[in-house]
Amino acid sequence: MELNAQIPEGAVQDKWEHHLEHINLVGPNNRPKYDIIVVGSGLAGASAAASLAAQGYNVHCFCYQDTPRRAHSIAAQGGINAAKNYRDDGDTVYRLFYDTQKGGDFRSREANVYRLAQLSRNIIDQATAQGVPFAREYGGMLANRSFGGVLVSRTFYCRGQTGQQLLLGGYQGMQRQIKDGRLKMYPRCELQDVVVIDGRARGIIVRDLVTGEVRSHAADAVVLATGGYGNVYFKSTNAINCNVTAAWRAHRRGAGFANPCYVQIHPTCIPVSGNFQCKLTLMSESLRNDGRVWVPRTKGDVRPPAQIPESERYYYLEERYPSFGNLVPRDVASRNAKIVCDDGYGVQGEGSRAVYLDFKDALAEEGRQVISERYGNLFQMYNDITGESPYESPFRIYPAVHYVMGGLWVDYNLMTNIPGLYAIGESNFSDHGANRLGASSMMQCLADGYFILPQTIGDYLHDIFKDKVGTDHPAFAKHEHDVRGRINSLMSIGGSQTPLALHRKLGEIVWEHCGMSRNAAGLREAIGQIDQVRQEFWNDLHIPGNADGVNQSLERAGRVSDFIELADLMCHDALDRDESCGCHLREEHQTDDGEVIRDDQKFNNVSVWEYKGEDQNHVKHEETIDFDLLKPMTRSYK
Repeated sequence: MELNAQIPEGAVQDKWEHHLEHINLVGPNNRPKYDIIVVGSGLAGASAAASLAAQGYNVHCFCYQDTPRRAHSIAAQGGINAAKNYRDDGDTVYRLFYDTQKGGDFRSREANVYRLAQLSRNIIDQATAQGVPFAREYGGMLANRSFGGVLVSRTFYCRGQTGQQLLLGGYQGMQRQIKDGRLKMYPRCELQDVVVIDGRARGIIVRDLVTGEVRSHAADAVVLATGGYGNVYFKSTNAINCNVTAAWRAHRRGAGFANPCYVQIHPTCIPVSGNFQCKLTLMSESLRNDGRVWVPRTKGDVRPPAQIPESERYYYLEERYPSFGNLVPRDVASRNAKIVCDDGYGVQGEGSRAVYLDFKDALAEEGRQVISERYGNLFQMYNDITGESPYESPFRIYPAVHYVMGGLWVDYNLMTNIPGLYAIGESNFSDHGANRLGASSMMQCLADGYFILPQTIGDYLHDIFKDKVGTDHPAFAKHEHDVRGRINSLMSIGGSQTPLALHRKLGEIVWEHCGMSRNAAGLREAIGQIDQVRQEFWNDLHIPGNADGVNQSLERAGRVSDFIELADLMCHDALDRDESCGCHLREEHQTDDGEVIRDDQKFNNVSVWEYKGEDQNHVKHEETIDFDLLKPMTRSYK
């Protein structure tokens, strides 16, 4: 496997502009000769599909929902970062770059992160022009608030519905291109395989989730915008149908999978109610702007929060991190919540898995109307789910799996190591290193889709239109045969356990041993237990019905089979990375007060894993991370 990141020469600040001046382009008259497949219709997929079609390419967009508006991007609540400095509080492109590099614990490519910071400003202009209703100050300027890990206010927001509003902006762009005939939408289709011919991505195989039909689609390039794999844990903040299948099937065809152990735990989620749950609910990180996190100072204190006086409250983030307080990064806030609960200070007694997020002081200072204008829909959501009003008593929160920094390896142009196969948004190994700052996921998705991929894809396409391949090529028939064979294998097992039950077993193993903290013994144990789940899956799986038509059990079974393989690789990657960095806390490498200890001598790299076949070990490759503008430093928020 060859890893050429294609990072341009020159100073970090000038790389993107220099790159655009020297890459190859496709002329407007030639763009209609190309077909591009985009898989996924969330923020990254919708923005890419709309932009590429607007340029004149023939775009075919696939999603497993009935409409692109149901993509999981609608669940993003708190906001999107941009270095606009509307608050005149010292924000710059460099400061956003600095915060992102530091937040990711110096495990990101400098060139990618600086480009992201530069393009962040363009995203807000694009979205505003589309009519996205960002919150505004009294004088009409767009409003900003803060998120974890920063000392400025750079987050633009639409109350608690930012993802939904940004997605609607991209959806409008798609609808216009559909009307003009340059974009065709294929809903209720799930990718089953990526077709690689002579080393190039040439199309995909999909299963129609309504009819069960397996179909081939050819193109000159394939773009995966299929989100992350947090649902490997079974319980996460992701929509239940979010999965790793598209990325994993590409990985099985030769695409490198990078940093799979980097999984972000979000600190402000509604605690688990019981084993019956399949999904956890996220409460936006923006709540930490005005809410204060605390637990009782006495172990096992089960008094109602209103009866616990200030002197008996432990505001642990404010005490441990006076500079950032409640706005420390997500990995830091999550680890500290785990620590206080492990030590017996949970808000519902020993063994409790919850801490308080309290708006008492903010309500007293600013009044209910002001707080309601900022967070009203989030307060209502919490009230609807728990039956408790945050206006009357604090939120109860606990960390939960939310986002993944790992994914398919891509170069500076966002192309994987398979020519013609691109990965954008959360499906690639991203610009976030070992931990993502809040409000940066939508920033990356829209930068990739609106401003990076449409500029870089021409460098690959410009000279291949004479080398067209259609679905009549024998490789498509072979790939279809492989897909049908896999489906028949799943249907013929005839066991007793449902895909849901096996997924639950897998998730519990991965959460226990490769969750908020990891250690070598636990990871080795997890690898053995995952193999047991794999054996149960292929010998005792039960799928009712048949494959000809709607069969959600079959859909889930295919996704769980990929999750099992991914979980094994995650644990091997976590075991191999014998350091702590960002969200990857190896218990053997931490300070006395629970802070991570990096090993920049051995692990200043991206771990890229190559698939070698069934029942064979993955092979690890490394991309060394170079630092020119900002040298790694001790990551401290105190």
